[in-house]
Amino acid sequence: MAKRDCYEVLGVSKSADEKEIKRAYRKLAKQYHPDTNAGDSRAEQKFKEITEAYTILSDPEKRKLYDQFGFAAFDGSMGSGFNEGGSGQGHYYNPFGGGPQGQYREYHFENGDIDDIFEEFFGGGFGGSFKDHFSGASGGRGSQKQGRDLNAEIQIGFDEAVFGCDKVIQVQDGSGVQSLRVHIPAGIDEGMSVRLKGKGNPGMRGGAPGDLLLKVHILDKPGYERKGMDVYTTASIPFTTAVFGGEAEVSTLYGKVVCKIPKGTQSGSKIRLKNKGIVSMKNPSVHGDAYVTIQIRVPTSLTEAERQKLMEYDQLIKRRSSGNNGSHAA
Repeated sequence: MAKRDCYEVLGVSKSADEKEIKRAYRKLAKQYHPDTNAGDSRAEQKFKEITEAYTILSDPEKRKLYDQFGFAAFDGSMGSGFNEGGSGQGHYYNPFGGGPQGQYREYHFENGDIDDIFEEFFGGGFGGSFKDHFSGASGGRGSQKQGRDLNAEIQIGFDEAVFGCDKVIQVQDGSGVQSLRVHIPAGIDEGMSVRLKGKGNPGMRGGAPGDLLLKVHILDKPGYERKGMDVYTTASIPFTTAVFGGEAEVSTLYGKVVCKIPKGTQSGSKIRLKNKGIVSMKNPSVHGDAYVTIQIRVPTSLTEAERQKLMEYDQLIKRRSSGNNGSHAA
């Protein structure tokens, strides 16, 4: 089955800038993410398609190649030929150059630039003997060269970022799409990257491959807000507990805990739960804190006896306030 156009997959125009492309990807990735569509093979396929499109369009070099040659730039189906020129220059003939049949597009390069030309168009996977022969003929370098790093993005759940997780991602290289298992460390924050050594572009003439830098985006979790290693949440307590003090059960990332509520607690005040925040990526024995904002539950239905008692309390408060005002005036 033919692949859909990358711009069509993300629902953006060919003139879309980097921000538009990223915004479209994040919206679609959130909608079709496997974590929110468990067991839905159609959503899983859609997510792979979205990720592949974004991987291409978010990289300026890949996008330029895609705009010129489509998927042929990445699937190894592009034909090729060389016509060596004098004075250390050459012309790359590409039958997918975008013009009528038989036309070609020229790429000029100086001595020493051949590595970049081969890497751009063949991803380091072109026949070594031909390339070495051409390098010698044109005066190019014969030394090893490390492959370029690749960049990709992944979206994970809030709890997966807190506790760490293993993910399988799909990466497209010169040989096709491959699956990679990635470990996301506990405590990773929004925008951080996981480096996969040796999973980037292959090196030149025996050089080491580059790395894959996987940028992490974290989904929101209702009721929780993260600020660095600290976590903020809310807890609702009865009116009487706020007045007299007592205990309240509070949900944290690590389960429910019982908190002490001081008497006279006001709505909006915060309680600190030490070491109930996010683990440090550098030191697993260090955690941030959790901050619980207290909300007071006002009773919505009262019995007649309860209503009478509250009315008496209200009258007492008013009399005390009036007495204080009178004393002040005197």
